[in-house]
Amino acid sequence: MQRPTSLERRVDATARRLLRAVPTTGFRAGLAEFVVFVLKQAWACVFGAALLVVIVAARLWYPDDAALARNDALTIAAVLIQVAMLVFRLESGRELWVIVLFHITGTAMELFKTDVGSWAYAADGILRIGGVPLFSGFMYAAVGSYMVRVYRLFDLGFTRYPRRWLTAVLAAAIYVNFFTHHWWWDARWVLLAGVIVLWLPTIMHARVWRRTIRLPLLAVFAGVAVFIYLAENIGTWAGAWAYPDQADVWQPVSLSKLSSWFLLMIISVVLVAWVYPPQVPAALLENEGRRTEDRAAPLGR
Repeated sequence: MQRPTSLERRVDATARRLLRAVPTTGFRAGLAEFVVFVLKQAWACVFGAALLVVIVAARLWYPDDAALARNDALTIAAVLIQVAMLVFRLESGRELWVIVLFHITGTAMELFKTDVGSWAYAADGILRIGGVPLFSGFMYAAVGSYMVRVYRLFDLGFTRYPRRWLTAVLAAAIYVNFFTHHWWWDARWVLLAGVIVLWLPTIMHARVWRRTIRLPLLAVFAGVAVFIYLAENIGTWAGAWAYPDQADVWQPVSLSKLSSWFLLMIISVVLVAWVYPPQVPAALLENEGRRTEDRAAPLGR
């Protein structure tokens, strides 16, 4: 189990005092669980939400004739957000390494995808590698930040999680396919089938407050992919980048991108799982231990 940061421990203590009077059953209990769930999700999304706010603000208010290019301003803002996450104890140093992995893998894909014309950024600023402004890597880092934070905030546990080496092989194949499908057969539907086969039996256990909810992990993957797709629509509307069919006038991102984001989620999950190995919920382990003791007990006990 990952330990909360010092700030999160203070927030948790305050929340427990405020919620102490809430009954354990009935409508108010259910409403409290729902509110805590939403607030925890919002807390987990703070990096991505802050970056998205900056992108939209730059679209609405950043002057076109500013001495500092907009993309460079976005990069500086992204760095400041990351620094603030560490200074204010919103992320731990160990989590930063996971986020750096997301940053590197995302930037590598950005360099390739922009080169083949899958999408494009405004050609301004000096804080860039080729046609890729450096703030783009932080968008992938935002996904990584959410993944590691939600893992801790909900004390996630898993039952029937697939073997990690199998998930690593599949994630590597997914990552390679993002590149090779441009000149070879696109294997995404085979890869999606592989994801279903591996994770279909897996149940995620998420502790909200008093209650632990259980959800099929594939449904969780799909839900997160939808939210990333919605954020992508906001980002392209704000002009952070554009797909070829958005070059002349903005239009919603193609729904086909949902499958891409779903597969990217798998890469994200596998990266996090190698740093924070999936654990069976402690309560289930305790129950299993008691059953084992009962079976081993002498007759007549």
